[in-house]
Amino acid sequence: MEEQMPIAFQLILHGGNARSAALEAIAFARKGDAEAAEASLHQAEQEISTAHCIHTDLIQKEAGGEETKVNLILVHAQDHLMNAITIKELAAEFVHLYREINNK
Repeated sequence: MEEQMPIAFQLILHGGNARSAALEAIAFARKGDAEAAEASLHQAEQEISTAHCIHTDLIQKEAGGEETKVNLILVHAQDHLMNAITIKELAAEFVHLYREINNK
């Protein structure tokens, strides 16, 4: 179980970074700074990609027969990642909407 703690904390770290970058993208878009908004969305995507690779590795190990002991921190990490993905997707829509509004 201890060996999974660094994995869980990496998922939390990258998920949190992605969430923050996505929300930052919305703030930039609201101010009319489309370039900064897109850069923040890109940063969020990179963070999610990093977390997703870590997550996929964990899943592949379990599928290969390596036992994964689930604890509250690992569940929290999974929740953190899923929320970050959802927020990033919604942020992309907000950025698009603000771009449309600002162009009118």
